[in-house]
Amino acid sequence: MKIIASALVLMFLVVSPNQSEYNKDVKIEPLLKTDTTSIGQKIIYPNSEKNEATILKVTIPPGKSTGWHKHGFPVFAYVLKGTLLIELENGQAKQFTENSSFAEVINTFHNGKNDDKCDVVLIAFFMGEKGKPLSVQKNYGEGINK
Repeated sequence: MKIIASALVLMFLVVSPNQSEYNKDVKIEPLLKTDTTSIGQKIIYPNSEKNEATILKVTIPPGKSTGWHKHGFPVFAYVLKGTLLIELENGQAKQFTENSSFAEVINTFHNGKNDDKCDVVLIAFFMGEKGKPLSVQKNYGEGINK
């Protein structure tokens, strides 16, 4: 899993590439380089024989939210449009604006909320496991499983 996750993070999040590795006309912009989640949890990749990476485009309409859920493995996100508010059970909140990226919290219930007047659109990179849900809804069991 570590090899797959590392390759995906490097490929999709463009973490510290060497400009000389690409044609001089290719523009490189580092988006995220971190070893912790947005609340300081150490990022640890699952150790599984059934590793699976999933990338989803998530659209949250104005006034809507994801519902309270958690992820049991690393998830990284890039906000394409709008402003996303992440609420935590302890009352803490984090805001992520358009063109920002972040590492989601792990094994911590949270709610992604759109208080804006336009859609929030993000690209989410899940470092999961085949046959396991991408998220678990609070009080409802399994959540997103695409």
